[in-house]
Amino acid sequence: MKKAVFIILINSIIIFSVYSQSGTIRDLSGEVELKPAGAAAFTPAQKGSQVARDTIVSTGFKSTAIIEIGSSVITVRPLTRLSLSEIQSSSNTESLDVNLQAGRIRVDVKPPAGTKASTTVQSPSATASVRGTAFDMDIKNLSVSEGRVAWGGYDGIMVRVNSGSTNRINADGRTRSPMEVTKAGVLPSRPVGAGASGRIEGPGNAVNNAGVDIGINYKDGEGNLDIGISYEN
Repeated sequence: MKKAVFIILINSIIIFSVYSQSGTIRDLSGEVELKPAGAAAFTPAQKGSQVARDTIVSTGFKSTAIIEIGSSVITVRPLTRLSLSEIQSSSNTESLDVNLQAGRIRVDVKPPAGTKASTTVQSPSATASVRGTAFDMDIKNLSVSEGRVAWGGYDGIMVRVNSGSTNRINADGRTRSPMEVTKAGVLPSRPVGAGASGRIEGPGNAVNNAGVDIGINYKDGEGNLDIGISYEN
C-alpha cells in the first residue's frame, strides 16, 4: 500500500513539473487577428495578447506580429497563418510545435544556459526541427542564419542545413540534397549578351585583346558546365 502511494506521489510530481505555456504578442503592426481554440471567429490582436495552444494567428497585407514563447521568438510575416500546436515547459526543458499553414515566419531559439529548447515547425510540405538557432521558413523554403536545422519533406528523410545555407522542398515533395544545393550555388550566371550556348557574341567579344577565345556552354537540366579555351596565334 505504501509503495502504491509513493508511486502516485512521484507521478504527480512529474505531471505538475511539466506545464503548458502561453505565448505573448510582444509587438505588432497592421492587421493581426487571433482565433482561440473553439472560437467561432477571429478577433483583433493587441500588444500583450496571449496566444494559447491551438490559437490561430493570422496577419494581413503589410502586417507583422512578434510572438514570444519562453526562450523562443517567432516573427510572423505578412499574409501568414499559423497555430501553436504544442507549448510545454519544465524546469530545464522547453518544447514548442508550430503549425505553419501559409506564409512565412522567422524563428529565433536562444535558450538560457542549462535549459534545452526543442522547436519544430511543420508546414503542409516540410518540417524543420531545431534546438537553439535562427531561421526563416515558408511552407517550402528554408534559410538558416544561425546554428543548424534538421529539414525534411514528405518522405521523412531529414537533412542538416547549416548557418548561411538555404534549402527547399522539390516538386516531388522531397528535400533537395546538400550536394544539389552546393552545385547550384557554384554555377555562374549566364554572361550578359550571351547566346543559347553561353558564348559572348558581338564585335571584339569572340577573341579578346590577348588573343584568347573563351566559350562557355551550359547544359540545362544537368547542372553541367563546359568551358573551352583556345589561343589565337
